[in-house]
Amino acid sequence: MTFSSLAFICVFLPCCLAVYFALPRLRNAALIGFSLAFYAYGEPVYVLLLLLSAAANWLLGIIIGDRAGTPRARPALVLAVILNLAPLALFKYTALSPHLPLGISFYTFRALSYVIDVYRGEVKGQRSFWGFLLYFSMFPQLIAGPIVRYADIEAQLQTRKLTLRAVSSGITRFSVGLGKKVLLANAAGRAVTLLLGAGVKMTVLGNWLGVVFFAFQLYFDFSGYSDMAIGLGRILGFEFKENFVYPYISRSITEFWRRWHISLGSFFRDYVYIPLGGNRRHQILNLLIVWLLTGMWHGAGWNFLLWGAYYGALLILEKFVLKNALERLPSALRRVYSCALILLGWAIFYFTDIAGLAAFLRGAVGIGAELYDFRVGYAFLSNAFLLVILVLASTPLPAKFAAKIREKRVLGAATEPLFNAIILAASFTAIVGSTFNPFLYFRF
Repeated sequence: MTFSSLAFICVFLPCCLAVYFALPRLRNAALIGFSLAFYAYGEPVYVLLLLLSAAANWLLGIIIGDRAGTPRARPALVLAVILNLAPLALFKYTALSPHLPLGISFYTFRALSYVIDVYRGEVKGQRSFWGFLLYFSMFPQLIAGPIVRYADIEAQLQTRKLTLRAVSSGITRFSVGLGKKVLLANAAGRAVTLLLGAGVKMTVLGNWLGVVFFAFQLYFDFSGYSDMAIGLGRILGFEFKENFVYPYISRSITEFWRRWHISLGSFFRDYVYIPLGGNRRHQILNLLIVWLLTGMWHGAGWNFLLWGAYYGALLILEKFVLKNALERLPSALRRVYSCALILLGWAIFYFTDIAGLAAFLRGAVGIGAELYDFRVGYAFLSNAFLLVILVLASTPLPAKFAAKIREKRVLGAATEPLFNAIILAASFTAIVGSTFNPFLYFRF
């Protein structure tokens, strides 16, 4: 997130909120207008694609809803699936464009969940185009998730309460997310570049330290954006489901994927795994299909397919071979087991070329690589305090500490506003003073 995009939010969001509170009848119109302006600010060329997708899914949703429960609904559903996946496939897996439209994976999956739920009769087709566009284009979760389903916020689209308490809570959640991204993920990313960047000499300790920092960069990058989306949604009167629940404290790979990118996992479970047969038939094949598709969702590179297959194999092993043995292990050993496998998975995710991954793996086990060099020592010493902060921040401890502070009201009513002001000021200062502000999940 750049300073200019942050400034855009900070200037226009108060205007949107002013309309929200002052003119309740214009709330939806204000949010649609702001959302489209927000997307146009980052992707002016692809606003038309977004609007065409919204119009097609709205119209097909009505047709499917009117024919729900009859065989005549199926052709419209098939057409909707094709119309949603075709642009995603063209942009993501061909050389059609040098860059992927922001958020196309996320709004495509929102559209798919909507038309499928209408087909199943779980929600009614939205008759108002503006009502559907509000759901489809809502800016907090537009470009990097979480994947918010229509069924989860259908009632909120029509009626929602705006309270000062919710606004305050939303500002805090947004501040935490921004701090995660700007103060933690970016700092971890600089360490990753130092240890794993192009031309860097591979060493055993350097490789593992580099992938540890990458694991934290990815987590705080994406969970930070999810926190900002949830916080902004709360400010606007919406409650989005959690997308991350401390995944690095997991005691198995199965548990990890119940805590990491929850909205994506539940999407594949409900719309791919269960329709294929779930646990009832062909379970192993179903798991492999889901995880290959999960890898493909992240990109067309061979490493993403390998990454998906890697996790599919691990989950199958845990379910059918390792489950009882893992349950007998002490909790600490299970966490070590999980962290080691997660780090190897992130190494596969990081290296987009086979030569780079092969060099990393050789270096990680000491084949043709030194144990240590001065660069690793410098990277460790200069980032040792950061590493401690990253570890602690990825656990529930900070949230528990903050809850105690709020409970005791150390500074009275000023505790939370002061915390928000400090985090926002530090984040803005970091953004202004650095050109290193990538959002990793924008490319997915």
